[in-house]
Amino acid sequence: MTLRALLATAAALQLLLLVVVADDAAAGAGKLMVGLPNCKTRCGRVSVPYPFGIEPGCFLHGGFRLTCKTSQIRSSPWLVLWIGGNQFVVTDISLARSTIRFWPRRIILEPSPLRPKEKEPPTFNETTQRPGCHLFNKLLVMDWEVGSTALRGLRPHETRPGNATCPRDLLVAACHSTHSTCKPTIGPFIESERHRHSRHNYATGYVCACDQGYQGNPYLRNGCQDINECNLLNKCFGNCTNQPGSFLCQCPKGTIGDPYARNGCVPAHDADTGLIIGLGAASGEMVLVLVIGGTFIVHLIQRRRKKKMRLWFFTRNRGQLLQKLVCQMADIAERMILPLEELEKATNNFDKARELGGGGHGMVYKGILSSLHVVAIKKSKIVVQREIDEFINEVAILSQINHKNIVRLLGCCLETDVPLLVYEFISNGTLYDHLHVQALVSLSWRHRLRIAVETARALAYLHSLVSMPIIHRDVKSPNILLDDNLTVKLSDFGASRYVPVDQSGLDTTVQGTFGYLDPMYHSTGYLTEKSDVYSFGVILIELLTRKKPVSYRSPQGHGLAYHFVNLILERNLADILDPQVVKEWGGEVVDISLLAAMCVKFESKDRPTMRQVEMTLESIHAAKEYSSSDNVIDESEEYYIQANDLHVRWKSVDVQHARVD
Repeated sequence: MTLRALLATAAALQLLLLVVVADDAAAGAGKLMVGLPNCKTRCGRVSVPYPFGIEPGCFLHGGFRLTCKTSQIRSSPWLVLWIGGNQFVVTDISLARSTIRFWPRRIILEPSPLRPKEKEPPTFNETTQRPGCHLFNKLLVMDWEVGSTALRGLRPHETRPGNATCPRDLLVAACHSTHSTCKPTIGPFIESERHRHSRHNYATGYVCACDQGYQGNPYLRNGCQDINECNLLNKCFGNCTNQPGSFLCQCPKGTIGDPYARNGCVPAHDADTGLIIGLGAASGEMVLVLVIGGTFIVHLIQRRRKKKMRLWFFTRNRGQLLQKLVCQMADIAERMILPLEELEKATNNFDKARELGGGGHGMVYKGILSSLHVVAIKKSKIVVQREIDEFINEVAILSQINHKNIVRLLGCCLETDVPLLVYEFISNGTLYDHLHVQALVSLSWRHRLRIAVETARALAYLHSLVSMPIIHRDVKSPNILLDDNLTVKLSDFGASRYVPVDQSGLDTTVQGTFGYLDPMYHSTGYLTEKSDVYSFGVILIELLTRKKPVSYRSPQGHGLAYHFVNLILERNLADILDPQVVKEWGGEVVDISLLAAMCVKFESKDRPTMRQVEMTLESIHAAKEYSSSDNVIDESEEYYIQANDLHVRWKSVDVQHARVD
């Protein structure tokens, strides 16, 4: 084999390794963090990033507190920095340069014909060794640092990696993000001839910066987010693949050249291709050895990178989960956390044949754990922060719930970009699947009534019997699972929310399913327990009519709930009832119809609570069972509802509703 053939073969192998080793995992560039959660980060036109803050608990101790004030002279608030009893109006805070730009307050509040530079503040230097904010001011720009002696001994341009080894300036958490560095800062007092050769021994503090390829606030946990270089102009003119902290840029298949230059990739010549093939054939044995060795090396590198990414995902997801649980004064056993290998083995590597169903956001797989338990594994398709937040929220809620009519969470896997949830396997599909079939006959009326009762029990438990009330927020027939005995298992708590015991509701972004969504919540954005009551009322109507709330339209263009209530007022209820219900019904059908109409009233204050609904349905169901056991049906009996001293007469029903189509 010639030297030229060996060099060509090595170059081809190097290109192969470069393609295979390319890391597919890339951290998504989420919304950049500015300050601590629930903290105000803007005063007028000025952004206030952490470690600075304008509210208690929102800034780093030791001088980073600012004041947001209003004035009759200015139309917008102004940000004030206090130094030695003097006030300075801040116009810009830079994390990248560690500077504050400001004017003296008197220039803003006392207009003068003099030019601003004639009113410049005096030079101010603070070089104490106490922790906190150290300020070094020249004219209208002030440098700042986090005061600390922890980095004494490092030279000014030396750095340390972020979260692990930088000084800890909060009580329990490092002030630096992962993917950040800190470097010491040197106070101006060390410029004397005596200390000229030992200036690195007098570091008075440090500043932080995100690593190359990341952006955001390095003073916050997870504040540095990956930059998606593939979205930047003039970065790559070939095929771009984003990677954590970097990106891979390659010429498209069939071309060669420089992918970083415009028009730098040109078609490969046939002669060059023939030369490579000829050289490969001439050095077959050597290529075989190199390929086998290269394949082994690639496999080893990929396995190490995969393990590293799993560890990174686990750390991030577990941290978010524990933070959520701590906020709710709850705990979760480590036994609920399952390794990814276990779930891959349980689903045959998430084989398509194991799919149970799903939608645009994810898929549910059937799996068999090593303990021989049959489970359902929920896996998201979309890697966005909202998906992660919803999965974390579902784990936090379901880990604290124990009710026979609510699906049981068995565990979760935190080693993927979006956590995987493992539930008990419910074998019989959803209420939607059983109700909306092509056949003329669906679930019997007796089964439908029992399903309504069990669903009401589950919702009443969430609203009334847990330590902190929970609003489901997405009650609908596809989220009501049924087991082999048609027992209800309420599922999908990703959108659910806790309600503090001293509050009646929450202001939230509107979320839910069209057709089941509370119109008052939709119009105000104020979520209450009565929003679940409205959705449950729609399910009662769905059970009575076998109509689909999402797609139903009356001849007049009205939605299902609106049209149903209108027919009650017109005493034409039989026009919309499922013929099977008409055939099987007793007096309780009218009772439940009136109860559904009460649940879907527009004003939430006019709706009953889920506890009242549960007790009413229990009473109706008990009477139905008693009547059926004695084979006694009195068709001449006047239809009415009576529960908790609540009477609703057929002749005097007053059903207020609104059209939300």
